This record gives sequence, C-alpha cells and structure tokens, in this order.
Amino acid sequence: METLAGLLEEIPDDLARQAVTHASWVERRSESWERLAFLGDVVLGLAVSSDIYPRFPRFGAGRLTKLRAQAVSRGACAAVARELGLADRVLAAAPPGRDATGLVRSDRILASVCEAVIGAAHLSFGFERVAPAVVEAFSGQVEEALSHPVDFKSVLQEHLARRGEVVIYRIESEEGPAHERSFAAVAEVAGAALGRGEGKTKKAAEQEAALEALSGEQSVRGEDRLLVDPAHEDAG
Repeated sequence: METLAGLLEEIPDDLARQAVTHASWVERRSESWERLAFLGDVVLGLAVSSDIYPRFPRFGAGRLTKLRAQAVSRGACAAVARELGLADRVLAAAPPGRDATGLVRSDRILASVCEAVIGAAHLSFGFERVAPAVVEAFSGQVEEALSHPVDFKSVLQEHLARRGEVVIYRIESEEGPAHERSFAAVAEVAGAALGRGEGKTKKAAEQEAALEALSGEQSVRGEDRLLVDPAHEDAG
C-alpha cells in the first residue's frame, strides 16, 4: 500500500512548494497553501468517511459524524503533519529573512499544511490512489477517536467561554414509551438556538446539539478545525 509520505515525494515540485508556502510569502494568495488546503479538507473527509462507513455498520449517522470529526480534527491533522515532517518543509520554504518557527508551532498552521499536501496529492494522482494513503496516515487518529471520544459539550463551552458566553441545553421534546424514549435537545446561547440534536437519552441528545452548534460556529466564523481544538490560537 502506498503511503502519504511516499506520495509526497512524487508530487510535482511546484505543487509541493505551494503546499508549504504561507500566504504572506507570496504576492498572490492563490500561490499559497490555502486553496490546496480547501481541496484537501474535502478529500480527507471523504477518504475517512468511505473507510469508516463499512467498518462500523452498527454506528448511526451521529456517531459516524463524531468519529470522523475527531479523526480529522485540527489536532489530528497537526499530528499527521508532524509525522510527515511537514514542519521542516515549511521552515525550509520560508523566504530569506523570514522566521517560520512561530508558524510551525501552530496546530492550525500544520493542520492546513497537512490538508494542502493531501489536496496537492489529489490533483497529482487522483482520489482512487490518494484515498488509501490518507486512510493509512490517519488510521491512528481513528483508533484514538474510538478509544477516547471527545465530549462535545465541554468543547463548545470552552469555545464560548472565550467570548464570555454560556450555553444552556433545553430538552425540546420527549417521544416514545418509557422503555424506548427519544429526546430532542437544543443548545442555546442568550436565547438563540445554536444547534439541535436527538438521542435515546437526554445526555446523548445534548451531545448531538453541541456537535451541531460547533459545526455551525465553524461555518459562520470560518475557523477550521474548531471541533476538538477550540482554545488553540494561530501563532502565525
């Protein structure tokens, strides 16, 4: 099986260079890793989704979403970036007189570079060749997510606390007989609903609501990899 590290060595020089080039180092942002990271994020999500979907036939959509979200999170991507030696590549790509040390200490930056490399590999070799290598590279992150799932309620509260906000969970509805109850929960901030979720217990419904709220926050604020690393700031 091909590895992501192996494919990285085969990526054409121009794309490989772009994947480790910060936007501040070039005249046009399109020459940096940003567009490649956008593409790589989609490829990564699809590759991991395609892998875990048949492996866990008893997992519902909610649990699969949580597993994928944690396995491809900012922290997970940064960890894979370090394993691939991408920090050294960023340092080597820095223009004369520019110190990239602060950049490579940022999980957000390394996560973006990891996604950019995946995007560059996809453009170079296509999804069918790249997907197995991506799955192999993130296999440890999937296992970690299975063994130590994230508490999305805690993640959401930590994120909101940075803005001085507090989330409150309200059980919107209860349905079904006592032995097969279904709950719907709403995550609210200052009376506004940020997310809704359903589950067989109140806690499960609240977790789903927190996950949806985090996804919504990510889309509105444009913060990549918010889901499991909300406290990390961009060092660059």
